[in-house]
Amino acid sequence: METLAQPAGPFALGTFSAQGGEPFPGLLAKGRVLDLRSVLAWAPAGVRAVVERWEEALPVLRVLADEDALDWRPLEGLRVHAPIEPRQIFQSGANYRQHVIDLEVAHRSPDDPRTVEEARTEIAAVMDRRAAEDLPYVFIGLPSAITGPYDDVVLPAWAEKPDWELELAAVIARPAYRVTVEEALEYVAGYTIANDLTDRATVFRRDMKAIGTDWLRSKNAPGFTPLGPWLVPAESIADTGDLRVSLKLNGEIMQDESTKDMLFGVARLVSYASQTSQLLPGDLVLTGSPAGNGIHWGRLLQGGDVMEGSITGLGVQRTRCVAEGTA
Repeated sequence: METLAQPAGPFALGTFSAQGGEPFPGLLAKGRVLDLRSVLAWAPAGVRAVVERWEEALPVLRVLADEDALDWRPLEGLRVHAPIEPRQIFQSGANYRQHVIDLEVAHRSPDDPRTVEEARTEIAAVMDRRAAEDLPYVFIGLPSAITGPYDDVVLPAWAEKPDWELELAAVIARPAYRVTVEEALEYVAGYTIANDLTDRATVFRRDMKAIGTDWLRSKNAPGFTPLGPWLVPAESIADTGDLRVSLKLNGEIMQDESTKDMLFGVARLVSYASQTSQLLPGDLVLTGSPAGNGIHWGRLLQGGDVMEGSITGLGVQRTRCVAEGTA
């Protein structure tokens, strides 16, 4: 079962609930779950409260993961929710070289005189220049868009071209403001999976093209950010620059790319966002999505579709799409 996929390392964090019970912060180790409210001195109400004291909590979690004489529960039978509730979500656009090239080609104007190959060559040059000039593209998402890693996703009736975007997400451990690239990873507690759903039809404003992109409408419907299943500590992920990001639609592989294709790595994105805003414990920094989105394949999401997303060491999420107004 997908819900039993184990993360890298000896333990991870998650948010769980028993049937009819309230969600609780849990430690996942060896296929079992420990309610952290009963074993941590400060009785955290949620995973974010654990992350807010990450430096203190991490060594305790390492010890607890090996303690068998505790009130562990089997993972099977528990509902798995989004692992954390962030205050802020920082999203990265145009961060995978091949993905951006594919999107730009797909969004070409009908009267564009260039051939596909000419367009790809020009766009590739733009991507290389962006990397050389060291300018990431970061914008803001809403926590209300988050849903669990196995929850259904309702596709709003107004969303004409809903698409998938599987992404590596970094979870911030402590307040970060104007941190350098060299120190940025010291501010990361761990990593999780995010599927940053996007309605391609509303990305660009048709009424006022000078305004540009409309991320509020295109990305922030309720449930448009399936998150999880786990928060895996950073110490368990050896190299975020070489993880496999894979998404299957109804069992068919659509995205399958290494994070090596990112223009800007986790450290650069965290540092860049922190130059303007203060990142807070539990905040998410999404790192962009690789090639293989629906707009590239000419196949967008529809009711009944099942998305299965995985990233090396972070487990698997599985979400079913439901058209608005249907059961």
